Amino acid sequence: MSTIRKQYFLRLFGRIMIFIVCLIMCFKPQFYNILEGMNFFDEFHILHLLWLIWIFDMILQIIPIKNKIALGSQKLFVNRFRPIHKKNNYKLLKDYIKKTTASAYKVFIIWTLLIIIIGLLYYFNIINKVWLFMFSVFFYVCDLICVLIWCPFRLIMKNKCCTTCRIFNWDHLMMFSPLIFCGGFFSISLVVMSFLAWLVWELCILFHPERFSEMTNVALRCSNCTDKLCTQYCKKLR
Repeated sequence: MSTIRKQYFLRLFGRIMIFIVCLIMCFKPQFYNILEGMNFFDEFHILHLLWLIWIFDMILQIIPIKNKIALGSQKLFVNRFRPIHKKNNYKLLKDYIKKTTASAYKVFIIWTLLIIIIGLLYYFNIINKVWLFMFSVFFYVCDLICVLIWCPFRLIMKNKCCTTCRIFNWDHLMMFSPLIFCGGFFSISLVVMSFLAWLVWELCILFHPERFSEMTNVALRCSNCTDKLCTQYCKKLR
């Protein structure tokens, strides 16, 4: 098992623990007063630490890091790009980006419908702000389950692994989208930051598509993989 894969399993364990603690605290609704308006600035709260972790994770997606971050998340940057120069690569790349982008926005539509359903549950007072928050924490856990165990989005994306995934850095936008309905500085700041991380990713695909395909970026090929995050999919890495 690779170092990064081990680290991701530790992170998954940590996220499960966070989810359990947050779930237990649902029985003390006053614990979540930080979600209201500008209560974020009233006094120190344990959720400030979780907020900082989430903000830091998103910062790492919009600045280039040389190591310790999965290539799938950092492939948008030039320091992770190892070009392959072939005459027919441009047409193949154009077709690849067109196909994967179409699949990506199928995921976007499905996820938008899910968030609309969550929003309607909140609008009709079936759930409250605490449960909007819990949806985000639940998605926080599911994010690493998708990476390490099984990813339902692969059924749509048809990507072979996370390293080549077109929507790898959509994770935080998807994770925090329930908080759109929550309001308050705590929630809105996370939504805005996640949108920024998503926008940087999408702009890089628009202006530097060659960094996102193994046809033009040799670093993404199985033979050069160092992360080995997706060994359950790739027989070459078992």
